Amino acid sequence: MLKGIDNRLNAEVLATLRAMGHGDVVIVADTNFPSDSVARATVTGKLLRMENLTAPQAVNAILSVLPLDTFVPDFAGRMEVVGAPTEVPPVQAAVQAEIDRAEGHHREMISIERFAFYDMARKSYAVIQTGERRFYGCFMFRKGVIPPEA
Repeated sequence: MLKGIDNRLNAEVLATLRAMGHGDVVIVADTNFPSDSVARATVTGKLLRMENLTAPQAVNAILSVLPLDTFVPDFAGRMEVVGAPTEVPPVQAAVQAEIDRAEGHHREMISIERFAFYDMARKSYAVIQTGERRFYGCFMFRKGVIPPEA
């Protein structure tokens, strides 16, 4: 246990988030996502797990240490509902609320078509699988920067 670090963040997740650089992408996936096979194609080449958490709980913990990119509109994204790309299921609304809380204001996630999301995930830095069982609980986050202290 460390002071000031959310205890839901395990050592592998923390090390990966720390190693990522500006612009690198991390995927937070639900239990139905093909996480293991997709993770093999990522920079880390292995699946990270936060299985005891819902997607919003995992995102809350991750965003406690991960700055989001402020330079691009695709700082965060959600997997589109097949056949209803503008629909925002409750799990996605809950994750949007966690983003808004971390950012201190509303910045809307982009929507990403299902197969485009899979392609993006394969090219990402890492995949973190949560215990989220609600459909469409899959998200991408692009790492930002921490400015120097004034």
